[in-house]
Amino acid sequence: MDPTGPHRESTVTFDVVDPASADARVAIGQYFAELDARFSDGFDPGAGGAGHDAEHLSAPTGAFVVARRDVLVVGCGGVQRVDAETAEIKRMWVLADERGHGLGRRLLAHLEGVARSLGYGRVVLDTNASLTEAITMYCRSGYRTIERYNDNPYAHHWFAKDL
Repeated sequence: MDPTGPHRESTVTFDVVDPASADARVAIGQYFAELDARFSDGFDPGAGGAGHDAEHLSAPTGAFVVARRDVLVVGCGGVQRVDAETAEIKRMWVLADERGHGLGRRLLAHLEGVARSLGYGRVVLDTNASLTEAITMYCRSGYRTIERYNDNPYAHHWFAKDL
């Protein structure tokens, strides 16, 4: 992709949306499809409740964010409550054509800001070993490795960051 082409001239916006909205469903559908393609044993959104967390990604204790370049959904991510002090970043995804230009770092920083605005002082997240770009980004963004904090059957790495 040409980073100087017309596609790069438009600005990406981050919007909190209902996790059941059409844009959220499009983003989550693309996210799940990518996980299914990249994970060695595929991905089942029903395993571990992955397809049933929309209620936790809503106010007052959570939020779901869609990244848009003009009208195109190019990324997403959510924040949900773990406990009074800790939020979890969930469903973070960036469209493959948008990677390598800093959008993932910007989206992660935005989600951290959302968590902060909801009153959380710490965030945690998990990821699969096949998502090497995400692991690198989390480490470069100040996340530290922690012990397993959930029973996500697809997670191999767990991270935390104080906000």
